[in-house]
Amino acid sequence: MKFKKLPFYDIHGELLPPTSLLAQGSSRFQEAQFQFQLTPQQATDIASNRDIRMGSKLDYLYQVQLRFCPLDSTAEQGDEFPPSICVQVNNKMCQLPNPIPTNKPNVEPKRPPKPINITSLCRLSPILPNVVNIKWASEFNKGWVVGIWLVEKLSSEDLIDRLKKKGTRVSDETKEFIKKKLSDDEDEIATTNLKVTVACPLGKMRMSIPCRPTTCDHLQCFDAMLFLQMNERKPTWQCPVCDSPALYDNLMVDGYFLDVIKAPELPTEENEIILNQVISVYLF
Repeated sequence: MKFKKLPFYDIHGELLPPTSLLAQGSSRFQEAQFQFQLTPQQATDIASNRDIRMGSKLDYLYQVQLRFCPLDSTAEQGDEFPPSICVQVNNKMCQLPNPIPTNKPNVEPKRPPKPINITSLCRLSPILPNVVNIKWASEFNKGWVVGIWLVEKLSSEDLIDRLKKKGTRVSDETKEFIKKKLSDDEDEIATTNLKVTVACPLGKMRMSIPCRPTTCDHLQCFDAMLFLQMNERKPTWQCPVCDSPALYDNLMVDGYFLDVIKAPELPTEENEIILNQVISVYLF
């Protein structure tokens, strides 16, 4: 079993490997108990790395993270809570995301799919075990998996730094892509130019870090910082141009559009440009 990678968290340790929640007997409501223990280094990392900046919410930068997903080994699984889930850590109730209301009859509302930070409920000691009790409602032909990790919380600024260090998509590569788009005569209609905008489709303002996924087949970019900030608040990882998956690992800053944005020939009030086969840039 593998959980999907969460870009805003670096894993520093596996405290409870992905483990099946096995139903015992025929009762609909089931219960399971698990234990994990921190190493001296893990306990120190958590206790000594707290966000105590002025005005910030006191939070652990190293977190004990609890995750649930369906039991399915055919592909990596995203977070999903079992029905009627209830979690206690060291006999203290764990707060879970509120269920999203539904109008469908006889359908239990689902909780937003996300990991749970249980650090504040844990014993930050290498000599004391942590006990996790889980209660849930079993469903016919559907199993569940639970896992616990020590993670480091990252910010959108951290991910921007990593994106920049990865390098940019070379300008010549984008130019060849533009030429291919212009020469593509599938519809037997000659295309002499392409219109794109240097304004981000998310914020409608000029991009500062134009990027697009390597998995998307369009020229239009979006602003990397705005995209990451939005996914930090509510992770969907969906391309704002074509609605296809736009995973963090597939994002690349586009060197050609970075040059266009920085070009002195482009007035600050103009955002739409026209590209032709000799890769000239015209104000639209």
